[in-house]
Amino acid sequence: MLSVVLAAYNGGKYIKEQVASILPQLSVGDELLVSDDGSTDDTLQILASFNDSRIRVVHNKGKHGIVHNFENALSLVKGDFIFLSDQDDIWMPNKVERCMMALESAHLVVHDLNFMYADGTVTTEDFFKLHGSGPGFWKNLTKNCFMGSCMAFRRSILDFALPFPENVLWHDMWIGLIAERKGKTVFLPEHLLLYRRHGDNASTTGEASAFSLMKQIHYRWVMLTNVLKR
Repeated sequence: MLSVVLAAYNGGKYIKEQVASILPQLSVGDELLVSDDGSTDDTLQILASFNDSRIRVVHNKGKHGIVHNFENALSLVKGDFIFLSDQDDIWMPNKVERCMMALESAHLVVHDLNFMYADGTVTTEDFFKLHGSGPGFWKNLTKNCFMGSCMAFRRSILDFALPFPENVLWHDMWIGLIAERKGKTVFLPEHLLLYRRHGDNASTTGEASAFSLMKQIHYRWVMLTNVLKR
């Protein structure tokens, strides 16, 4: 069984297109688990309009924010293979197929992406090459290459990743580093996602860190010590 985990919050503008790109790639027994963080727009109505039993909506009743919302969803998944999803991207039609093939010999896979802007323009740049993306614990501790919307992993990774440490700021970096320590990671060079950039993204994929150098060093020390405890 496969579980897609989508963290939602006031995603009414784009979530219909995202869900429509996911559902055709799921089998009858799979699930799209949406954790809603208290949306006040039409997000929940849009999800209900699909009238698809594979969509399971839960409500995040704990701490708010994207990290805690993903943690809430991951604690409730049923699948043996887990895909992370943002609410405003578009999956390419072969995303699930290609990731599942990679997971036959790996514990976690990350794939490349293309940026899509508000006017519909899609870039042709190679994100992996631009950012030097690739596997390796120390490499990704110093410069994180794990992008949640491009990640899929085996359920066994959750045995070590959950619960998230209290001071984790990026769920994808945390899960990725756990996978580097406890299993095998694969970086697929294929562009399997259109990452929508519209100014209101919850994540900051590909953008420079707003942290000072000292804060970045401190945070990586925090991540390292927490990973070693697992």
